Amino acid sequence: MSVIIILILFSILIAGGFLIAFLWAVKSGQMDDKYTPSVRILFDNDEETKINKENNNSNKNVSK
Repeated sequence: MSVIIILILFSILIAGGFLIAFLWAVKSGQMDDKYTPSVRILFDNDEETKINKENNNSNKNVSK
């Protein structure tokens, strides 16, 4: 019976830790930007695409 009490107290402690971490994240402004994530896929990353293509080409040349 004492093991159940220990597990309940431990789970409440862990839940409290997650609640504190969530409240800290909200208070520090980490969740303020609601617009950018929804439109990020619409923007083209030309530099990143070029780098990925160059890496793929160099990997193909090495394997030959």
